[in-house]
Amino acid sequence: MAQIYNFSAGPAVLPAPVIRQVQSELVSYKNSGMSIMEISHRSSLYTDMEAEAEENLRKLMRIPNDYDVLFLQGGGTLQFAMVPLNLAQKNKQTGFVDSGHWAQRAIEEARLVPGVKADIIASSAAVNYTALPDVPELRQQYDYVHLTLNNTIEGTMYRDLPNVLHGQTLVGDMSSNIMAQRYNVEDFGLIYAGAQKNIGPAGMTLIIVKHDLVEGGTELPAMLSYAKQAAKHSALNTPPVFAIYVAGLVFKWLLEQGGVEEMQKRNEKKSAYLYDFLDSSSLFSSPVKKSSRSVTNIPFVTGNAELDQHFVAAAQENGLVNLKGHRSVGGMRASLYNAFPYEGVQKLVEFMERFEQSVGGNK
Repeated sequence: MAQIYNFSAGPAVLPAPVIRQVQSELVSYKNSGMSIMEISHRSSLYTDMEAEAEENLRKLMRIPNDYDVLFLQGGGTLQFAMVPLNLAQKNKQTGFVDSGHWAQRAIEEARLVPGVKADIIASSAAVNYTALPDVPELRQQYDYVHLTLNNTIEGTMYRDLPNVLHGQTLVGDMSSNIMAQRYNVEDFGLIYAGAQKNIGPAGMTLIIVKHDLVEGGTELPAMLSYAKQAAKHSALNTPPVFAIYVAGLVFKWLLEQGGVEEMQKRNEKKSAYLYDFLDSSSLFSSPVKKSSRSVTNIPFVTGNAELDQHFVAAAQENGLVNLKGHRSVGGMRASLYNAFPYEGVQKLVEFMERFEQSVGGNK
């Protein structure tokens, strides 16, 4: 089979050793005679596996003991409503940094929760989300302020948190750069991330929440309550066993590779290689302001929509797949998550050079 490099924004590439281990254990997990997809979530086979996954995640992200770790379902999108239901308790006042599509979705969903007010405290809509917005000094204390750390569609990323948010309860959507960039968990009251980009297959969502934020809160339906989920170790109902199992293997692989610092170093190297080419190209360009650029999701364009389509089709024929940009912005996008190899970026740049030469390099 020809080598394929998968640039998908999600579901995304998984580490090859993890795929091989899943394959080898799929029929009989730990010699039980049962597939991981068949074992009971009440059995020690599951509880031991889940406990090891949490332990390794805590090591990777340096999660303090006063934070609960939850492996839930519903995707990151469910968290847009679940966060205000649980955290918008005192004043029902929440603040949002509008930095792109997924931040907008979070705002829309929060406003559907009865009584909750969602203020946009900063926005980069005026520049079509090609840069991160400047966050002004805040004049009030919010129940929480929501920040999308990496904008998968627009290709922008916070390397450092805005200083003006210090003292606020910060909620971070890390769906597309969790464990790809080092952040201090203690700077956040809650972190959430859909699994299907840097953690594992779709079907599981990771929540890291400070315990005292949700303890003794408003009574909520069990499946929507962080406190009730934490009390039952994310097993109020049958959890996403297979997704948690694969995530656990990914966590172990990340530790073996050197952890988050090593992943950040590799991601910066991969992204720099592609950005350097884009900045020197006479055909391709990055629409994102340099200081705001993501290291995991890199949109680029030729400036000609028809030529963009031609490039995506030609790249696919050469084993460089899923480069089509999000439908809302067009162009192309290369997602370079933790498991994506440096060699794949080299192959992409080599192909882009050939393509540029073939069309004469005119935008």
